[in-house]
Amino acid sequence: MSRSALTRESREAALAAMSDEEGVDVLVVGGGVTGAGIALDAATRGLRTAIVEAQDWAGGTSQWSSKLVHGGLRYLYQLDFKLVAEALKERGILLSTTAPHLVKAQPFLWPLKRRVIERAYSAVGVGMYDALAQLGSRGHAGVPVQRHYTKRGAENLFPDLRDDYLIGAIRFYDARVDDARLVIDLVRTAAGYGALAASRTQVTALSKNAVGRVTGAEITDLETGATRHVTARHVVNATGVWTEETEALGGGEGGLKVLASKGVHIVVPKDRIRGQTGLFLRTEKSVLFIIPWERYWVIGTTDTAWHEARQHPVATSADIDYILEHANAVLAGNLTRQDIIGTYAGLRPLLQPGTKDADESKSTKVSREHTVTEAAPGLTVIAGGKLTTYRVMAKDAVDFVLGPARARALPSVTATTPLVGAEGLQAVTRQRGAIARRLGWTAERVEHLLGRYGSEIAVLLDMIDADPALGRPLEQAPAYLGAEVAFAVTHEGALHLEDILTHRVRLDFESPDRGVAALDEIAAVAAPLLGWDDATAAREKENYRAVAEAVLAAQREGTDAAAAQVRLRAEDLVPLVALGAGSRT
Repeated sequence: MSRSALTRESREAALAAMSDEEGVDVLVVGGGVTGAGIALDAATRGLRTAIVEAQDWAGGTSQWSSKLVHGGLRYLYQLDFKLVAEALKERGILLSTTAPHLVKAQPFLWPLKRRVIERAYSAVGVGMYDALAQLGSRGHAGVPVQRHYTKRGAENLFPDLRDDYLIGAIRFYDARVDDARLVIDLVRTAAGYGALAASRTQVTALSKNAVGRVTGAEITDLETGATRHVTARHVVNATGVWTEETEALGGGEGGLKVLASKGVHIVVPKDRIRGQTGLFLRTEKSVLFIIPWERYWVIGTTDTAWHEARQHPVATSADIDYILEHANAVLAGNLTRQDIIGTYAGLRPLLQPGTKDADESKSTKVSREHTVTEAAPGLTVIAGGKLTTYRVMAKDAVDFVLGPARARALPSVTATTPLVGAEGLQAVTRQRGAIARRLGWTAERVEHLLGRYGSEIAVLLDMIDADPALGRPLEQAPAYLGAEVAFAVTHEGALHLEDILTHRVRLDFESPDRGVAALDEIAAVAAPLLGWDDATAAREKENYRAVAEAVLAAQREGTDAAAAQVRLRAEDLVPLVALGAGSRT
């Protein structure tokens, strides 16, 4: 078994190793994209690294993004050239080197409403976007440059645009990504370089020495209830919207202040909208994306303050109405609630200016979007940023931990470190025709697998050779194979049905029943691999059904408070240790 494979057994071994007498150099708290990126950066610098996450990998913000890797075109109109250039450089690295199997170039149309002036200033803005991408990628941005269209040309490219909405359009490129898969592949790659990784593991306290320096953490294995102590030279808090709760465990007055903002997306079938590109729309509050995927469109997002419990944000009826209203302002065939096959909601960690500690010398402001600081001696905190720039955030955090001299002597190498599935991708891609012929698959099936697993498609093919039944599509979710369910358990660290349906075989937002119809066949594949008896499998299915019903019921409520109350009626299969209101570290 590869060292990068995450399994129940590798998790137990990691828990034992991180709590041994040797301790670790860096303990990362939080298994979202930032924490996973930090674990990879630290491990590839040769540091003994551990990462823990209280939920499943990507269980917080990172699973519910707009699924875009982008420079942030709107920031150009705020004249934040440095931020845009940084993000576009990272987009190029992901597209070309670190995750080309997961990150794909995606064209967007920017509809124009006014003649001459709007086209002129928009062309300048998009032109700068293209130029910054070329500059940051040394002339190899990985995507085509802008192209201008007349009204008829735009409507040919996107037939479902309302005739009265535009006078023309500009096509530009960004990229899209399966956000949860990116996080899982980051953790797996880190594990391949020696990082000790354990999901469903909650930090419940931080330990200090006699002079008040943080020296490690008490952790609880939420699968068993067992507690352990991890000795760590540095603890890094990368818990996003839970940043302040984690800081509080350190007992200091320093740190960062983070507010939670809810973003909601809806999902509609691919055949419901006729268009060959995505759409980029500016709204009165922010932007709205209409993004094409293989079998559906993702439309969002909203941006509203969230004051309820942070573990389970949900879409409300008002959120759905807002997105439909703005989408229908540009789409000829009006979307209705009956068209929606899925919704999802997540919380953005909005970093507030400055730090809690008045001594600014203890912090490093590394970008307008993210900050690294020392909340207490031995406890580093990072917050803010966005998915696209996770690698820069991780580098900044590890540099901060090491200090200037050691960071220069031990520089980050993650810009040239491919994630699992990226190594050898080009060679495997050239075999796609032979793979399709040998297994009787369509070209679309092979592309689907390459886009999810990259060169690791070879592992799935070996699994199917050993058990041909795994090569059959799921009856209730024919876009996926049984082998993908098995791989989720044998390589991607899935411990429960909700882990599979929410973060790996993502039926949670791809089907109207949130994947309930496929539960029996998914459980039939996963149960033997996880050693479940019939009672355990039944309990897993019952819990997932209850959660799915609660989420669907919450969507009928008009306010966050009412929707959150409905959602919380479904209990968590693996509950967290209570540390205070809203806590999850």
